[in-house]
Amino acid sequence: MKKIKLTCAYAIVKHLISQKILIDGKKEALFAGAFGIFGHGNVACLGQALQENQKELPTWRGHHEQNMALTGIAYARAKRRKQIFVATSSVGPGSTNMVTAAAVAMSNRLPILFLPGDTYANRMPDPVLQQVEHFNNPGITQNDAFKAVTKYFDRITRPEQILQTLPQAIQIMLDPADCGPVCLSLSQDVQGEVFDYPEEFFKEKNHAIRRPRPDDHQIKLAAEKIKRTKCPIIISGGGVFYSDAMDELGNFATKHNIPVTQTVMGYSTMKKDHPYFVGPIGGLGGKAANNLAKQTDMAIAVGTKLGDFTTGSWANFENSTFQLVSINVARFDANKHLAQSVIGDAKVSLKELSLALGNWKAPDNWYKKSRTELKAWNEYIDKESGPTNQKLPSYAHTVGAIYRKASPHDIAVTAAGGLVGESVQIWRPKELNTYETEWGFSCMGYEISGALGIKMANPDKEVISFVGDGSYLLQNSDIYSSVITDHKLIIIVCDNGGHAVINRLQLFKGGKEFNCQFNSSKNTKLVNVNFAKHAESLGATGEEVDSIADLEKAFERAKKSKKTYVISIKTHAYQWLEGSAYWESPTLELPTTKENKKALEEHRVGKSKQRQGV
Repeated sequence: MKKIKLTCAYAIVKHLISQKILIDGKKEALFAGAFGIFGHGNVACLGQALQENQKELPTWRGHHEQNMALTGIAYARAKRRKQIFVATSSVGPGSTNMVTAAAVAMSNRLPILFLPGDTYANRMPDPVLQQVEHFNNPGITQNDAFKAVTKYFDRITRPEQILQTLPQAIQIMLDPADCGPVCLSLSQDVQGEVFDYPEEFFKEKNHAIRRPRPDDHQIKLAAEKIKRTKCPIIISGGGVFYSDAMDELGNFATKHNIPVTQTVMGYSTMKKDHPYFVGPIGGLGGKAANNLAKQTDMAIAVGTKLGDFTTGSWANFENSTFQLVSINVARFDANKHLAQSVIGDAKVSLKELSLALGNWKAPDNWYKKSRTELKAWNEYIDKESGPTNQKLPSYAHTVGAIYRKASPHDIAVTAAGGLVGESVQIWRPKELNTYETEWGFSCMGYEISGALGIKMANPDKEVISFVGDGSYLLQNSDIYSSVITDHKLIIIVCDNGGHAVINRLQLFKGGKEFNCQFNSSKNTKLVNVNFAKHAESLGATGEEVDSIADLEKAFERAKKSKKTYVISIKTHAYQWLEGSAYWESPTLELPTTKENKKALEEHRVGKSKQRQGV
């Protein structure tokens, strides 16, 4: 076999470039690009390899390691896991900065390849700059922190190691059931060492994401259970996106007369005008979906891990005869919560389950009830998010104004905090794939960095990021990235004086306002931040507006702009859409105030409705 003598770093890059994937019948690079911040642990070897191959594997400069990785993760989500980004950093704080982003990818089942620098495999210069030493185990470095938040971890201590580990890492990132982040920790000296690699290692390889079909026996059992139900619902999760099963979801619902609710991560898998659309379910959901959830005797979960916000901490299903069918490509997710599991790809599984159900339909009175519930909830949302002259508009007013003026294909982006719950109810999808959020890890700071990745994946669409002042202050440097890379964003900053949604929870649990809002923290010289001016300093266009009418006009200007446009508006810190589901959060069992006592009583009522054995 012919051999090619290369450094380890160059061989890694060359192998990544050789990986291809078919997307809509067109061959594309599996690795769309790399984000990097260089330091002594990755600049000399891996950095040079990236520089010499930048036409085939474009490298984008990051401004913060967490941010650049979040952008890569968002890109992978927008591409529905069909393309992957690389994120590389130096050894030390550069690598540990990426650990939070790895957790985001891990929680959301999204692929990204982390290539952090590491200490020397030969240990001759030990300890090196930025090394965290463990006196009882010299083999541990700070990069071991990735082990808890990646699907696959390997430390590269020999150049030939990559012959075995790189193909395994790629298959993990492409595996529909086991998809997630990978970390290959690159010893600094090994990056520059040479090896005679087989030529075969660099030959082009074309990938396709497999579609595992479900077991016939599982389909049979699921169909039998469904046929015995009188008021079923479907819970559509993010896995419907990754399977590209939106049509199959709609066809299944229509044929079998079943209303469709959606998780936050699965939102916009169905358009609002689809006759079986009901809207979001759970702790962030609307009353239409949650009222149905409280009465349903069967939930058919498709492509969701059924997190506590989806299930209302498992107190949302009050029917004593409630059962669960869970369709998921991942065995772990499909077998949660006493479910009848159907382990398989969503697109294939929905088709086969529909065949097994034959002409069975859910009762029409149940479907009609779903329409009545949705109509009432839509009227409430339209009222609460409509035009207003209120001095301080609410989140709902703000999101509603943008929604009314947005084009059907515009994509809304949110993450963490109160804006997710408000926007997911108001941004009723006019088109598929028009709502992107990060809720698996609920990571503040994703709003702008993630929006950048989504824009990179959708260059012809407007990407609108809704961000609170708290998250803006946490992470905003990708405004600059969006400007210098010509990836225009529209960013709506809702300035409500701090972390208002957690202040809301603090008060709901009977506490006093403390340290969430700026005015309840240990600050004596508060300063009003001019977010518009700050954005201008990063090269964007900025506007500060005082009313919903002015916001609508500013948004029209933003739509016409050729570069990133940031609009800041003061918003109400205490006005929220009505909640309709329980969510379990820590509650004092020894109340010290009457408010604590009330919170404890409500907590116990919710706990009493939780499904047992989950």
